[in-house]
Amino acid sequence: MTNAINWFEIPVTNFEKAKTFYETVLGVEITNHPMENMEYGIFPYTMEGHCVGGAIVQMKDFNPSADGCCVYLNGGDDLSNALSRVESSGGKILMPKTDIQENGFIALFSDQDGNRIGLHSMK
Repeated sequence: MTNAINWFEIPVTNFEKAKTFYETVLGVEITNHPMENMEYGIFPYTMEGHCVGGAIVQMKDFNPSADGCCVYLNGGDDLSNALSRVESSGGKILMPKTDIQENGFIALFSDQDGNRIGLHSMK
């Protein structure tokens, strides 16, 4: 096993609002990939090597939560940039940028649906 994670899905209640939030915070484009009975938006990822990717999902019985698993998204070169856009986009910073020594930096925020999400960067 190369990576412990292959794919993740973040449940949302308003797909377009969540898409705008994550695109703004991360500075990326989420690709719409609608499927039957759900709205699905895929974060950028590459198929080269062992792919790790994920999506935002709006569908019945797929509920946001602050109490479940915490996914850490790529915060880019310096997660301070993404973190600085969280609150102006409707989210809330739960833990500021925190030094985790040789493993870089992490931060936690909640999105507009209350999901607890992490950011990670090496700077």
